[in-house]
Amino acid sequence: MSQLLLDIAPGWQPTLDNFVAGRNLELLSALRHALAGGSERCFYLWGEAGSGRSHLLQACVRAVSDARHSASYAQGSVPRMASEGLAEMVAVDDVERLDEAAQIELFDLYNRMRDSGGMLLVSGTQAPLHLRLRDDLRTRLGWGLVYQVHGLSDEEKKQALMQHAQSRGFALPPEVTQYLLRHGRRDLPSLLAALDALDAHSLRLHRAPSVPLLKEILQHEFG
Repeated sequence: MSQLLLDIAPGWQPTLDNFVAGRNLELLSALRHALAGGSERCFYLWGEAGSGRSHLLQACVRAVSDARHSASYAQGSVPRMASEGLAEMVAVDDVERLDEAAQIELFDLYNRMRDSGGMLLVSGTQAPLHLRLRDDLRTRLGWGLVYQVHGLSDEEKKQALMQHAQSRGFALPPEVTQYLLRHGRRDLPSLLAALDALDAHSLRLHRAPSVPLLKEILQHEFG
């Protein structure tokens, strides 16, 4: 069962359509409006790990790329394409991980994107006021639209897991969902990774997804 949790379906990609909004409907609507040509061009999204920040940033970059425009995403750094002024949309994930040089890069990028009309998405674990970054950068990040990304309730996670299973073409038994929520890691990316591993493992064994197979997956994860 080596690398089971890394065996994620290569065809699955984060999109705005497969994001389970939960309490984030207003944010999702604002991003769709911006992508359709709305006037707001800078977003700062904050929330705990696993809340869906990365999903949203990657989904927006994918939407722009699919429309044949230049877009770039990076986690904990400023994308090289952005530094060279070649991207119409830039997404910088985990802004609190930027070093001093990268913070200066992002500050300059913010000003360039504002002047050019490009779209900038930045995410972090805390609201701008509480970020341990340069004061001028924190101020810039607070100028645009700021949204907290709320994590999902257990019922919303069930919906997300069922939707993900359907996208992979298999039915998810309720008892499997319940066991995963009770014994798996709580953040949605880990839950989806476990589900992907369960699907791959069940296909490998030519057996339907079940709680015993899920137990094998989780034992391997925490073993």
